[in-house]
Amino acid sequence: MSFHQSALAQKTSDDRKRIAAEMENSIRTEMLNKWYPQSVDKEFGGFLSTFTYDFKPTGPQDKMIVTQARHVWTTAKAAERYPNVAYYKDNSRHGFLFLRDKMWDKQHGGFYTLVDRQGNPKNASTKVAYGNAFGLYALSAYYHMSHDTAALNLAKKSFNWLEKHSHDPIRKGYFQDLAPDGTPLKRDASTPSTASTGYKDQNSSIHLLEALTELYAVWPDPLVRERLNEMLHLVRDVITSPKGNLILFLQPDWKPVSFRDSSEAVVLKHRSLDHVSFGHDVETAYLMLEASHALGLKNDTKTLQVGKRMVDHALANGWDKKVGGFYDQGYYFKDKPGMTIIDDSKNWWSQAEGLNTLLLMADRYPNDPMQYFANYKLLWQYCQTYLIDHQYGEWYEEGLDKDPERKTSNKGHIWKAAYHTYRALSSCVDRSNGKH
Repeated sequence: MSFHQSALAQKTSDDRKRIAAEMENSIRTEMLNKWYPQSVDKEFGGFLSTFTYDFKPTGPQDKMIVTQARHVWTTAKAAERYPNVAYYKDNSRHGFLFLRDKMWDKQHGGFYTLVDRQGNPKNASTKVAYGNAFGLYALSAYYHMSHDTAALNLAKKSFNWLEKHSHDPIRKGYFQDLAPDGTPLKRDASTPSTASTGYKDQNSSIHLLEALTELYAVWPDPLVRERLNEMLHLVRDVITSPKGNLILFLQPDWKPVSFRDSSEAVVLKHRSLDHVSFGHDVETAYLMLEASHALGLKNDTKTLQVGKRMVDHALANGWDKKVGGFYDQGYYFKDKPGMTIIDDSKNWWSQAEGLNTLLLMADRYPNDPMQYFANYKLLWQYCQTYLIDHQYGEWYEEGLDKDPERKTSNKGHIWKAAYHTYRALSSCVDRSNGKH
């Protein structure tokens, strides 16, 4: 190693340690301490979801399975990471009881999507695989931390409910939209073209992959393994395009839902069903590698190759090269060259997931021309400057460079808790300290 290479390696090592220390400090003083134990709803169970920019509870506090489950997962992981902070374990149990007693449908099984603050079902006409995936994810993590067999029993029940109702035994994967009794909903002539009802989708699929990874760690059942393997194959080889981006929605037979042959106006009208989501692409690269590791696949070059392609595609097409940050949405219009950014906001969860995946790629490919570590450094600087609120804590919903009005928007709501940020930062700290 030359003097120059040696100096560069030392600087990289110093940067890793510095950023890890800053992240650890942010987890403790700008994130977990803002949510817990303040978000615990002592009156009605579960967690309060909605907080103002300066972290005061606000609004009716409806409770969604996704948020409630993410709080249970985060507190379970925090209890393992910080065993001296007793309330994480208590908070996680408190959240588990709400999932079991209020959010689980005792008549038909499965988790309700939304309940009011007291736990009464709202809009209970449908259930979704995505929400049930997070319920399963939380139960698995809570059991891992607590060894409470009631949680494992409900996790098994939850998996079996998805297996019976949401899983497609013929074409594989899972149906996202389900009737209250679990029957998959189909599209018909009355379904609006902008509705996702009856489609399979990447978001449910990647989070089912994630939930099954967590479940398999605590319940290595052969059928769980089979489904985990199945989802890894589908996400990697079917849902991801050859270019390296996820296809958002698909027909039951996995044919992509695409509006690319239509006019630009039609494409933009249906953008929620068909666009390139750079945040999901970088997140999925990590989730696939995590699933491969959980399955014990040795020398899994294929998953690594596809994951790298996803990250490279996001960096090449959806990355702000000046200040850092992944844009929200892009599109390949048929009559325009390359990628068009159709939403240049930079949402918080994409940047959090980006940090985690960029560092993972930097470790796998330290000398790659994509310069993962340099981009990781730039992204952390971006988060410190435009996303993390150093005064009131937590992350703004979108980067203030593009959306300055977010400074006074709600810090928490039913789609925004501590899960993405906590998972990403704690994973980066561990990776930097050689724990991965």
